[in-house]
This record gives sequence, structure tokens and C-alpha cells, in this order.
Amino acid sequence: MIRTRLLIASLALGLTAGTARAACDVTGARIEEKLAGKRDLQQDANQQTVRDLRTLRDAAIVLDAFKYSAECERLLAIVSELAADPERAIEQGGDTDEDKAESLVQARKPRIPAGGSEPNPKPR
Repeated sequence: MIRTRLLIASLALGLTAGTARAACDVTGARIEEKLAGKRDLQQDANQQTVRDLRTLRDAAIVLDAFKYSAECERLLAIVSELAADPERAIEQGGDTDEDKAESLVQARKPRIPAGGSEPNPKPR
């Protein structure tokens, strides 16, 4: 009888832990379907906005992989909200500040550690 109770308790605990892990459902958010369903986002002029939304979706996947489920869920909510209102997404994403863009490009470049070699050198 005690073994049965322990087995039931451990199964219940395992199911609870499993549902906590699956809190961020990137697939279930159906971001790609939301993007494909908006005509505004299909226009050539808005390709960068679509790429940005996909990058955010991919970031949610990374957050989930690192067990940041709450942050993943929040990011998915933002992407879903922007995909649901393409005009807002296009308007907010239309920053044309060239100086800011240049500084962001520089910030994305990998840094070489002092006295070290280039991280992930290109194969020759």
C-alpha cells in the first residue's frame, strides 16, 4: 500500500515537473502561421520586419532551452502581439537612424580576447 502511494506521488510529481517545463510552447504559438496570414507582412518593403519577428521567435526558443520559460512566454506574447498588428510592428521597427544602426553592427561583432585568437575562426 505504501509503495502504491509512493508510486502515485512520484508520478504526480513527475507530471507536474513536466508541465512546468512545457510552459513555453513556441510551436503552439503558431508564429509562422500568424506571419503568413498578414498581407501587410508579405510586401517586399516589410521583409525586414518579418525577419525581425522571426529572430524574436528564435530568441524565445533559446530562452526556453536555457530554462527561462517565463521570459520565453513574454517574448512569444510580444511577437504574437506584433504579428497581430502588422502596422504597429512596421511602424515601431522602422528606425532609420544610421548612426544607431552602425553602432549595433559593431556591437554584434565577436571580440577577440586579449592575447587570444579569433573566436570561431573561419575554416580555410
